[in-house]
Amino acid sequence: MHEIFVLLAFLAFICIALAMDLGLFNKTAHKISLKESLVFTCVWIGIAVLFFVLLRFFGDVLHGVTDMESLKAINIRNGHNIDFKDGADFAANLQLYRNQLSLEFITGYLIEYAMSIDNVFVILLIFTGFGVDEKYYHRVLFWGILGAIVMRFIFIFALSELVHKFAWILAVFGAILIVTAVRMFLNRNKQEKVDVENHKVVKLVSKYFAVSPRFHEERFFIKENGKHLITPLFLVLLVIEFSDVIFAVDSVPAIFSVTKDQYIVFISNIFAIIGLRSLFFLLSSIVNLFYYLRHGLSILLGFIGVKMMLEVFDIVHINTIVSLSVILVILVGCILLSVLFPPESNRQKTENESIIK
Repeated sequence: MHEIFVLLAFLAFICIALAMDLGLFNKTAHKISLKESLVFTCVWIGIAVLFFVLLRFFGDVLHGVTDMESLKAINIRNGHNIDFKDGADFAANLQLYRNQLSLEFITGYLIEYAMSIDNVFVILLIFTGFGVDEKYYHRVLFWGILGAIVMRFIFIFALSELVHKFAWILAVFGAILIVTAVRMFLNRNKQEKVDVENHKVVKLVSKYFAVSPRFHEERFFIKENGKHLITPLFLVLLVIEFSDVIFAVDSVPAIFSVTKDQYIVFISNIFAIIGLRSLFFLLSSIVNLFYYLRHGLSILLGFIGVKMMLEVFDIVHINTIVSLSVILVILVGCILLSVLFPPESNRQKTENESIIK
């Protein structure tokens, strides 16, 4: 029951935060400035770090751990792989559990956040492909995140049940991640495009519903000549939701490589995708500077896929601290490489912009 109360409290917090965002900070449609996106990005990262600290000191509250017996049961059920000290008292072993839980959360959060950066590319392509006015980006992303929360909830808890009943399923997802990593690396330099007219979602919705040929400001639905119509902006929302489902097939199993605790997987996931909205506005203007990002993400996916395969077949277990260190090295490394050794095209573009200014 403790998990349910914590989950409900977390969802209530997210709903209140989103309601304040839409009703207080974004009453009218406007283009989100770099400063505004930076502030909200820092706020959401700060809240995630605060949750990490709470787990560090009060992590046992999540599952209602009260004694050594329940602590060991949780350790086995959620695959924490904590080596409890036989000679130590309950308080010392409880702190080991809290430390592990907080590490799993922050590692899962970093994995999802890093992979969300790649999703920024896709969302930006969708917006530009449909010709959406920048001042309506926020509204689409707001409702897109609400939909993503619902879908992630269903996907994560359903997948968790499968993982607990059929451990070998992680090997399947590990193989999928490796294939995805190879494909991402091979296509790292290809210019992606969104074919608006031939997109599966657009064709499916247009087949069964009447769609307006033009945008109607920030409205998703309109009524013309007594007929209800879907606006292109709602089509954009549906395409983004569809892309998030595809994206979740890679990102969610990746966090299960770190922890089998479905609540930690869900909360770390939601913190990351909530932060994705402000991160989108922050990165959309400088996304081309991170040339080696896709290189790094492909390596990250490959590492996670291999880790899952090794652990499922009980070959070797890579602990959370090592996983976190590898993830940080990959992410920091690709960012530094992008800054220190930009490709010639990016360097010339930057120089040209400087001359123009």
